[in-house]
Amino acid sequence: MAKYLVTGAGGFIGFHVSQRLLARGDEVVGVDSLNDYYDVRLKEDRLAQITNDSHFRFEQLDLADQRATDKLMSEGFDRVIHLAAQAGVRYSLENPQAYVQSNLVGFVNVLEACRHNQVGHLAYASSSSVYGLNESRPFSVHDNVDHPVSLYAASKKSNELMAHAYSHLFDLPTTGLRFFTVYGPWGRPDMALFLFTKKILAGEPIDVYNHGRMKRDFTYIDDIVTGVIATADQPARPSPDWDPTNPDPGSSCAPFRVYNIGNNEPVELETFIHALESALGTKARRNYLPMQAGDVIETFADIDALQEAVGFRPTTPIADGIKHFVAWYREYYGVQA
Repeated sequence: MAKYLVTGAGGFIGFHVSQRLLARGDEVVGVDSLNDYYDVRLKEDRLAQITNDSHFRFEQLDLADQRATDKLMSEGFDRVIHLAAQAGVRYSLENPQAYVQSNLVGFVNVLEACRHNQVGHLAYASSSSVYGLNESRPFSVHDNVDHPVSLYAASKKSNELMAHAYSHLFDLPTTGLRFFTVYGPWGRPDMALFLFTKKILAGEPIDVYNHGRMKRDFTYIDDIVTGVIATADQPARPSPDWDPTNPDPGSSCAPFRVYNIGNNEPVELETFIHALESALGTKARRNYLPMQAGDVIETFADIDALQEAVGFRPTTPIADGIKHFVAWYREYYGVQA
């Protein structure tokens, strides 16, 4: 049994990761600020699924509070899975300071605490949004990602740079996971699947950006959790083949790695909506809109590096994943079929 710190434990991915770790017998301390970016009740209800486990302890904590973060992490952890962050591309256009405090200040506090408390491995959430203006497909960890198109994306690229500095200076193993569009039961209310489901069932039109001409690498939560835990269990090591005259962005001579974690199968937005209509048994009314600032037309994950490292291979078809979400949504909100 290992001792894990999971930050963002009340969040979508953090809750599922904590649940899986507990199921295999690990000790988990979960941290979350429980901010009101979206419905706090949903976060509390996620946590209620695991708080009765004797191997779980929850601490409500803002990681931007350095003293509180240091105090917590001084108790010692084998692994830290850092999933806490201010999420959302569009919200970063409205409230940039929230991203500075959570994604930058909070992240450096985690790095410092890992450094001073000899944490064996820090696995942390990056994002597919770091690819920004990069138009090569599929997105590869070997690509340059210096042209983000939102502050959220810039904050995630900054996390990767900060992590590399700590890996280089202090020999702290760090691994960044660039999440692509994650969906499934207990998902975030600001994500398309949740928003579409709510509006379709209410008989309201759904907003479809770029007139539906978009693709996303949708990845089911169970597949994501498998990849996160397998990665956290394998601390990053220096790459023996790393060449400073032709540096690979995804690895280093330090114990540092960055991986894509996605489905490796982009789905057209209209195909996604059709699958949701089928699961709901209801047609959607579409409100077609232009592209939003900060968005990208397509995401497509090259997951070869993660497959090679930990054997990661998603197995959940989009239609099945959406059915699982719809079944959860109906039960959670008491909506009859």
